[in-house]
Amino acid sequence: MPKRIPLTLITGYLAAGKTTLLNALLRDASAGRIAVVVNEFGDVGLDHDLIVETTEETVLLSSGCMCCTVRGDLVQALEGLFEKRSAGKLDFDRIVIETTGLADPAPILHTLIVTPGLGAALRMDGVVTVCDAVNGPVTLDRGFESVQQVAMADVLVLSKTDLVTPTQAAKFRARLAALAPGAKIVTASQGAVPINELFGHGAPDMGGALPEAEAWVNTPAYALSSLPLPVLTKPGASLAGAGPTYGLFGMAPTPTPSLISAIIPAAHHDDRISSVSMVFDDPIHPIMLDIWLETLIAARGPDILRVKAVIWADGFDTPFVIHGVQHIIDPPIRLARWNGTDRKSRVVIIGRDLPREALLESLEVLKTRPMVHPLPA
Repeated sequence: MPKRIPLTLITGYLAAGKTTLLNALLRDASAGRIAVVVNEFGDVGLDHDLIVETTEETVLLSSGCMCCTVRGDLVQALEGLFEKRSAGKLDFDRIVIETTGLADPAPILHTLIVTPGLGAALRMDGVVTVCDAVNGPVTLDRGFESVQQVAMADVLVLSKTDLVTPTQAAKFRARLAALAPGAKIVTASQGAVPINELFGHGAPDMGGALPEAEAWVNTPAYALSSLPLPVLTKPGASLAGAGPTYGLFGMAPTPTPSLISAIIPAAHHDDRISSVSMVFDDPIHPIMLDIWLETLIAARGPDILRVKAVIWADGFDTPFVIHGVQHIIDPPIRLARWNGTDRKSRVVIIGRDLPREALLESLEVLKTRPMVHPLPA
C-alpha cells in the first residue's frame, strides 16, 4: 500500500501570525517539499500576497471560508495536487493547509476523512493553532471559535510574546494549557518554529509503533486537566433508540444505556470545553466498543470535538488507533509494530458543553462485558 502523504492544518484566529509562520516554514530548506493550500476570506487574496515563497505547489482558494462553502474547492485543490504528482508535473513530501481566522477545524477534518480517495492518500499529521499573546486573551473571551481552535489542537504556537511581559505570557500559556492539556505548546521566535515542533504530531499510520500512538493520545495530560467542571443544570434525553448499525468491528447492538445528559452551556467560553481520559487494563470487547461509539455519536456527536484512542480489542494481537472528529470516525488503523507486555487501552475525549462527569461515566461502559445468550437447540 502506498505511503500516505502527511497533512498539517495551520489554524488560529485573525492576525494571530499564521501567514508569518507559513512564510518561515516555506523558507526553511529542512522542511522538505511542501504543497500549500491557502484559504482566503473575501474577494482580495491579501494572505496569498503575503506568502513570500509562492510556487506552483501553492493553491489559492478564494471562494470563502473552509468551514462552509469552500470544502468542495478544498477537495478539488487536493485532488488536483495528487493528479499533478501522479503525472510527474510536481512533487511534494507533505501538504500544509492554512485556514482563515474564522475557520472551524472540524469540517475540514471531516472532508479529509470522508472524501473517497483522499482518506487513503492523506494522513492527518496534526492541527497547529497559532495563538497571539497580545490579543489572544481577549479573543478567547469574545469568540468561541478561537477557543475551539485551541481545544482541537495538537500543537499550540505562542506568537508575539516579545510584545507582552513575561508574566502576561506565562498567564496566557497557562490558560492555553488548561484548554488543551494534551497539546504541545511552543513559542515562536520572530514568527518561526523548528520543523520538528510542527510536524509528526498526528495519529500514527499502520507502520507506526505503540509508543508513538500512546504519545499521540497522551492520556496523562488529560487526566491532570484543571478545567472546572460544567454544572449540570437540566436532565437530558436517554440515548436509547438509536437503531442497530454496523460498528467499526462488526454489527453493533442497539445501545440502551443512558450515558450522557444535555446541559445548558456555561457563560464563560473556556468552561464550555471539557476533556477526559481513561486507561483500561483489560482488553475491550469489540461489541462494547461499538456500543459506546455509536451511542456517544448518536447522542452528542456535534459536541465531541475529538476522540483519540489506542484500543486493545478482544481477539486481536495488536492494537488499533482510533481518531474521531464530532460525528465522523476515521477507519481504525491497526498497528503492526508492538513489542512488550503492555496491553492497556487509552482513550481521550475532548468535548464542548458536556460535563466531564458524564463523559467519564460513558467511558465506564468500555469496562463491561456483553451478555451472550446461546441460540436454542
